[in-house]
Amino acid sequence: MEKNHLKHFDLDIYQEVLDNGLLVNVIPKKGNNVYVTFVTKYGSFDNEFIPYGKKKYYQAPMGVAHFLEHKVFEQKDGEDPFAFYTKNGADANAGTSYVRTSYLFSGPGHVEENVEYLLDFVQNPYFTEENVEKEKGIIEQEIKMYADIPYWKLYEKALFNTFHKHPLRYPIAGTVESIRQITKEDLYTCYDTFYHPSNMFLTIVGDVNVKKVIKTVVQNQAKKKYQKRDTISVKKEKEEDSVWKKEEIVTADVEIPKAAITYKFRIPKMDKNCFKTYLNIFFDLRLGSTSLLREQLKNENVITGGIGIDVMEAGEHMVVMASVDSKKPEYVLSKIQEEVQKKEITEEEFLRKKKTMKSSCVYQSDSVYSVCEHTNSQILRFGKVLYDEYAWIDSLTMKECQKAIDSLCFENHTTTIVQKESIEKC
Repeated sequence: MEKNHLKHFDLDIYQEVLDNGLLVNVIPKKGNNVYVTFVTKYGSFDNEFIPYGKKKYYQAPMGVAHFLEHKVFEQKDGEDPFAFYTKNGADANAGTSYVRTSYLFSGPGHVEENVEYLLDFVQNPYFTEENVEKEKGIIEQEIKMYADIPYWKLYEKALFNTFHKHPLRYPIAGTVESIRQITKEDLYTCYDTFYHPSNMFLTIVGDVNVKKVIKTVVQNQAKKKYQKRDTISVKKEKEEDSVWKKEEIVTADVEIPKAAITYKFRIPKMDKNCFKTYLNIFFDLRLGSTSLLREQLKNENVITGGIGIDVMEAGEHMVVMASVDSKKPEYVLSKIQEEVQKKEITEEEFLRKKKTMKSSCVYQSDSVYSVCEHTNSQILRFGKVLYDEYAWIDSLTMKECQKAIDSLCFENHTTTIVQKESIEKC
């Protein structure tokens, strides 16, 4: 067991990699709660790969990762994991993203028992033709529900129009058609490949006895037979720099139109994590809550809130989506496009954003949830936990930031507007 100090949180982290490859992170934090996540590095991006024990690539139906998240809760003995955690005074949940699937619980007591149960139910899948078919109807309803949400429609349509081949263009949950194709065999193929301990990690944050909880995990995993695995080979599609479609207007039951402009940038010859951070800094300065453009648009009464900014990694590209609610969507999108052309930033602005990033670390240290999620995000983003995130932030330079900004080509973008069918053009 290795101990390090998280300087940005002023907390200690204990880490151990078990014989089966599972990474265990324990961050003790005094208080009255514990937050635990069991994560597999498997999400909707991983839809074409070489299954364990095979030599050829396998194409999974869209939405399998999310479908698996649902079905892992199905236990052969019929026990409901949610009921188990409720009985133990804890809340349980799960979630699937583009790059991970997480199973979690939070609660103040029965820590070792709850951790062991989390490991056991996730590592004992039970898929049958009957329970798979039953789940299809449930997930279809979930997909249809999200399809009725205007912002969700905006988000998915914008990403679909941005990409030619990259899986970011497809919804995490798949489509009604793709869900209907999923079989029990598909689930086991994906599970057996990605749910191996060497592709997973466990993060425990809260008021825990470190030695006791790690001993519980070690003993639990020692009872299970996992063979050493090679790195999983996931197919990477060659993606063009251009967007698939330049603009689209879709209809929905909205009083105020929703609009987005989505930029697609090829990652230049620099560290992708630094580039992503420089993008966040630049777009926050140009469009964020303290930007001159936001103040102007608010004063003109053409936006109802702020300008949302999402920065996403997609293989060799980064995507930045700026979204707004506005009765004059075309006008606002044109103003955003005009504003981002101003590529220069000042040293003062850059240093201010670095201070904001450090302040965010301090703020996050107050919550076991934030500490846990921040730790997980670092493992997925950097491949490790940054013991001194302040030092990493300090390593960011104005010169390199300006170089990243200068590399941006704003021609590769798509605009998306969600509005009522009968709305008049502004």
